[in-house]
Amino acid sequence: MGKATPAAARWKGPGAPAGAQGGRAKPNPNPFEVKVNRQKFPVLGRKARHAVGQPGVSRARAVQKRTQTLLKEYKERDKSNVFTDKRFGEYSSNMSPEEKMVKRFALEQQRQHEKRSIYNLNEGEELTHYGRSLADVEKHDDIVDSDSDTEERGTLSAELTAAHFGGGGGLLHKKTPQQQGEEGEKLRSRRELIEELIAKSKQEKRERQAQREGALELTEKLDQDWKEIQTLLTHRAPKSENRDKKEQPKPDAYDVMVRELGFEMKAQPSNRMKTAEELAKEEQERLQKLEAERQRRMRGEDEGGDTRKPKHLSADDLNDGFVLDKDDRRLLSYTDGKMSIGEDQSGEASDGESEEEQGEDLSEEDPEDSSDPDGHSDLESDMESEDCGRPDREPRQAPGKRMTSGHRARGATRTELPYTFAAPESYEELKSLLSAKTMEEQLVVVERIQTCNHPSLAVGNKAKLEKLFGFLLEYIGDLATDDPPDLRVIDKLVVQLYNLCQMFPDSASNSIKFVLRDAMHEMEGSVEARGRAAFPGLDVLIYLKIAGLLFPASDLRHPVVTPALVCMSQLLTKCPVLSLQDVVKGLFVCSVFLDYVSLSRRFIPELINFLLGTLYLAAPSKHGQGYTLVHPFRASGKNSELLLVSDEADTATWQRRGLSLRWAGGLKAQTKTEANHTRLSCLAVCLALVKHCVLLYSSLPSFHDIVRPLGALLTEHLADRRHPPELQELCRSTLADMEKQERRCRPLICEKSKPVPLKLFTPRLVRVLEFGRKQGSSKEEQERKRLIHKHKREFKGAVREIRRDNQFLARMQLSETLERDAERKRKVKQLFNSLATQEGEWKALKRKKFKK
Repeated sequence: MGKATPAAARWKGPGAPAGAQGGRAKPNPNPFEVKVNRQKFPVLGRKARHAVGQPGVSRARAVQKRTQTLLKEYKERDKSNVFTDKRFGEYSSNMSPEEKMVKRFALEQQRQHEKRSIYNLNEGEELTHYGRSLADVEKHDDIVDSDSDTEERGTLSAELTAAHFGGGGGLLHKKTPQQQGEEGEKLRSRRELIEELIAKSKQEKRERQAQREGALELTEKLDQDWKEIQTLLTHRAPKSENRDKKEQPKPDAYDVMVRELGFEMKAQPSNRMKTAEELAKEEQERLQKLEAERQRRMRGEDEGGDTRKPKHLSADDLNDGFVLDKDDRRLLSYTDGKMSIGEDQSGEASDGESEEEQGEDLSEEDPEDSSDPDGHSDLESDMESEDCGRPDREPRQAPGKRMTSGHRARGATRTELPYTFAAPESYEELKSLLSAKTMEEQLVVVERIQTCNHPSLAVGNKAKLEKLFGFLLEYIGDLATDDPPDLRVIDKLVVQLYNLCQMFPDSASNSIKFVLRDAMHEMEGSVEARGRAAFPGLDVLIYLKIAGLLFPASDLRHPVVTPALVCMSQLLTKCPVLSLQDVVKGLFVCSVFLDYVSLSRRFIPELINFLLGTLYLAAPSKHGQGYTLVHPFRASGKNSELLLVSDEADTATWQRRGLSLRWAGGLKAQTKTEANHTRLSCLAVCLALVKHCVLLYSSLPSFHDIVRPLGALLTEHLADRRHPPELQELCRSTLADMEKQERRCRPLICEKSKPVPLKLFTPRLVRVLEFGRKQGSSKEEQERKRLIHKHKREFKGAVREIRRDNQFLARMQLSETLERDAERKRKVKQLFNSLATQEGEWKALKRKKFKK
């Protein structure tokens, strides 16, 4: 107890100045509510901020603050309206209640007496008459005096009475039969009234339209008449009036543009674009119709047949368009000097007429179908023109050599292509459809197969067309292996492959991958068996070309293009060059490589190595300075001079042309001159590819290191004067393109650094800032640690306050729950009491009844 007195004295110290300043003196605190925080040891110069505390007072103050803030927000959590007290001085603590009332009264009087408008002098005054406002008196009309001398004054008209009060005279007066009939007509239903109203509105609209059209016609007529007499008026105008007239200003550019936009033609609405399914359906129907007509013509049936109906003739028909249905004339001819009259000419005439009718029907087809760009309309028009032209040319031929038109038409129909085809189920079936046909006919057959088996027409057509892609791919391979290969048909069939690939990309990619996988397995088996592999046939090379055309080659990774790139790189590295045919195949693979990487600009080292080896095969001198050959090329051997041309006569007669793929298909040179020309063509193609690579890889940092071997070989080729001038010019342009590219790669050098000084035995001075945990830290480190410590302290304080807020809300919720439970128990108890009282009264009443 002896230590409580100094604690109380220390607590009273800060409270003394508050009383001295005029405030109310604080009461002496309860010594049991005071908490003294003892220190382990006193420190001179340190102020103890929390030496004495009052937990109870602090707790009560915190509860009061939460009651005023947090509890208020909790009670108003589900309320959207806010009541704001805008009375003057309501929240001011410097004014007394009397001052607030006086100020509010003054503001109210000022608001009532102030004028709303500075120009209205009598705004606040109100004129009256016998205690009534003049404004109220002026609102009422004069009251009708029914007791006046005149009898008519004060009475209401019959129309006004009927309109406002429903009449009344009908009860006193009888209606005439005519009025009863009119009233019966007027009693109509609501629907009839609405229909009559609509009919009247339409009639008025038509009348207005007629009036507008009449006014427009009159206006146009007046304008035309005015134009006719305007010239006369302008010529007769005196010169004095024309002089007095002011010159009208010329319209500026804006006015001219406004008038042009006003008279500009508006866009007309067009028909809806048809979907792919609708177009396929229409194309299938068109081909089915044409196929039915072709079958009918092949059987020799007449178009009309049994379906032809007699034409209707009206009573006023004069039969002016009479035409003979049948030509009864017989053709006179001579056989062995004797005159003979054909007995079957009438049949020929009828057949010719039927053929002409068929030609007219074919020519009168839908213009949209005939103008279809994918329908090979040029082929059909040629065929139709031939069929339609034959009857016209028939009379000009010799009578003895002429066939009957019916047999000729049936023969032409048999050679005509069908318009509908079923999807082939096997490759042999497709090959039988396309074999012995021209290129145009093969394209028409493939296109009609796709049209007749469109996926939107039937459920199983998708699988059929997916098989068709594989069959076409195999058919292209067979065409490439033919001798000679039919490259024109292959070029046209790639378009059909592209269309099928766009429809079914997954099956197309699987087919291409299957072909490439077989080629790779065959090459690997050859390498394992013989140690080397030969270049594949032309079919595999064409498959590689088709893969780049059907799929995007610029992707970083692609399920089809990436294996194709790997396959081509393997061909350029594992297949040795042993003949001129291998050179042509390798150059074709290089050109396909450049097509693949033209957009992505991906660096292909196998491509540069093969071009380097090809240039070496044509180099006249084999010094080997500045470059090194890599497999599949060798620096020496029987094939090291495969492209070297030593005959100057062949060099002089050579002309630069494109290198045909027939050399890759197994074509051999007939003469030595032809072989030399092929070698020079290979060298020209190689130089063109080198120039393409220079332009493609010019942006690489290591460009000059990549093309240095190529530059050395090109320099050797320029030194040889035996090459044609075109090849020398190509070498010079390629070297010029190499040299004009700037160097983007700098050589690596060691970084220059200052020399390391010798170690000196100078003592190191370390400034001791503070002992303890903060020793040896800089000022920035100390500031950082202080901020971290402050953040931790504030974070803990925030967590503590949130925890206390949650506890306070939990207590409030518990108190509300207890209050609701108590109120419910009180009401239940009250109900039980009332029920018990009611039961007692009912039993007492029942006992009284029994006593009676």
